[in-house]
Amino acid sequence: MPPLLPTVSAPASVAPSGAAGQRMPAVFFGHGAPTRVLDAQAGHDFIQWGKVLPRPRAVLVVSAHWESGAVQIGTTTTRELIYDFYRFPDEMYRVRYDAPVAADLAPRVQALLRAMPQVGPSGVTRADSRGWDHGVWTALMPLFPQADVPVLQISLPSWSADALLRLGRELAPLRDEGVLILASGNATHNLGRVDFQGRTPPPSWAVEFDTWLAETSARRDWDTLADAPNKAPAFRTNHPSVEHWTPMLVAAGAGGDAPVTFPVTGWEFGSLSRRSLQLG
Repeated sequence: MPPLLPTVSAPASVAPSGAAGQRMPAVFFGHGAPTRVLDAQAGHDFIQWGKVLPRPRAVLVVSAHWESGAVQIGTTTTRELIYDFYRFPDEMYRVRYDAPVAADLAPRVQALLRAMPQVGPSGVTRADSRGWDHGVWTALMPLFPQADVPVLQISLPSWSADALLRLGRELAPLRDEGVLILASGNATHNLGRVDFQGRTPPPSWAVEFDTWLAETSARRDWDTLADAPNKAPAFRTNHPSVEHWTPMLVAAGAGGDAPVTFPVTGWEFGSLSRRSLQLG
């Protein structure tokens, strides 16, 4: 199968900016298996989504694949991508995504989060040696295939659900500044029960959870969403660990009362939901 986007570089002359006065959405991107970037058919719906998204001046990403005790800001200089997976096709380790870094966002993020009690007196720290993990670049490649939108990543802190909702709310003003807030994870994520051959239909425990998520988020019932471990059907079966779920809370907080749509739905590898959310 031919590569979809094996090497992408930003044209030197491009300086993207959001449309004047246009509020950017917050999104939850179901990044699924990394190999999706090599498969034009599997990535088709996400590419189509990117074509209708408003063009941001920058993207702020929080990914399931960078967890930390407190929120941190990733690289503000150009770094090699992180290929944080094993035993994948050789092509996956040759993928490039050379988007510019949105270094100017870093002090703005620090200022917005300063008042959060979880941040503490020292403020939001930086981890400039930290490049973009695959939760970042596998999401950005189909949405912005020209790699011409600047990117900044923040870590996913191990905070309570309520604090993660607030993290999204504190970052929400960036949407009025031309910044797309992108949370990268998965609506369902139990790798121990994935059908890598893709021969089985989605199991009932995954379908019921995905349906609950759709109904709860369509109502913008973020309090119930935050209590998913207690309220959602088969939560622990769908999320034996929570790192692919909790980015959803950041997106919900950033989206607030914005209309919710589902630009991509469906399944891959049996039980992995492709459901993605756009808020605004």
